[in-house]
Amino acid sequence: MTDASEFALHAKAELLFPAHLISALRELRGEEWQALVDRISALPETHPDSLAFVFMMIELDGCMKCNSNNYKFLRGCFLCATQTVQSFKGSDQELLDMYERSKHELNLHLQQGVLPGVLSLAA
Repeated sequence: MTDASEFALHAKAELLFPAHLISALRELRGEEWQALVDRISALPETHPDSLAFVFMMIELDGCMKCNSNNYKFLRGCFLCATQTVQSFKGSDQELLDMYERSKHELNLHLQQGVLPGVLSLAA
């Protein structure tokens, strides 16, 4: 059982990558990435393109495996996402391709009821 003091210590840690952190990732990559972040940051958090970006970051960061005993959780979402984007070994175009795949998967879910995660973002 978690007491209130432990919760207060980790108040900045979220369970999944939050949309309000998207703009903070802007300067971590090149111009293509920056253009994507600029476009997505200008959208409401509930816009499908914003949700697709969040979905991509959840997959990229490994948020579904994160828990309060995890080092990444203890550092918080901002530092985890920053490190993940900075250390991504692929090109900006590969990140944009991942975003487009997550956007496609989200659209399938919204239009046809296909469950997110059925398609592989790494494919």
